[in-house]
Amino acid sequence: MIFLFKIGFLPISLWDVLDIVIVGYLIYRIYLLLKGSIAFNILVGVLILYVVWWLVGLLKMDMLSLLLNRFVNVGFIIIIIIFQPEVRRFFLLLGSTTLGRRSNFFSRWLAKNVNQKVDHSSDILEIKSAILRMSREKIGALIVFSKNLDIGNIGHSGTLLHAQISHSLLLSIFQKESPLHDGAVVIGQGKILTAGCILPVSESSALPASAGLRHRAGLGISERTTAAAFIVSEETGAVSFTAKGKIEMSLTEARLNEALFEQYE
Repeated sequence: MIFLFKIGFLPISLWDVLDIVIVGYLIYRIYLLLKGSIAFNILVGVLILYVVWWLVGLLKMDMLSLLLNRFVNVGFIIIIIIFQPEVRRFFLLLGSTTLGRRSNFFSRWLAKNVNQKVDHSSDILEIKSAILRMSREKIGALIVFSKNLDIGNIGHSGTLLHAQISHSLLLSIFQKESPLHDGAVVIGQGKILTAGCILPVSESSALPASAGLRHRAGLGISERTTAAAFIVSEETGAVSFTAKGKIEMSLTEARLNEALFEQYE
């Protein structure tokens, strides 16, 4: 084993540095995953409890130590149960990132060898014009880009359309008279797949009090999957965008255009 340097009597090798970097990166990713949510406060509480348990054992407080030991022995299982959505999202993002990179590699390789590229600009223009029209007229809307993700029960909760993307159809769906206007539209594979979908609602404390159910649903789907969402506020007409568990509010037209091109696949 090759040692890089010593700290006092402790030799530090390349593997020790790599170990520290990986653990630090994992802690950072977990922090980003939980930041701004109720789960973060729960995690802080669990850590405090473990510190108390360690101090109680150190001070030989036998009765309290025995009580806390019961909790600590099953603590890992309890943590998995409490943080089940966050654990699921962590592995989903880990897997989708790996597969996404592999998919991008093959896409670039195919593009280079076949010299064929699909132009999505017309679809994006239709979506953009619909969003801007609904923003001006204060028509509430929630549009999800599934990004080739199997959205499972979420898609099944709505009405199957599998229709061509068009400005007129999106406006029709989100008109107040439409029976589908309260749910989300899911776009993927170059089609409007479903409408009227029910999405999981975020419990994030990062959302302002003025954010409505559409904003919480848009953020919720981005927390649990790799999908992205665009929201039009019925009260103000402001356009918001969610991806990777984060939300951008009051998008400018330029930023909306940029986000649409970033997220559309």
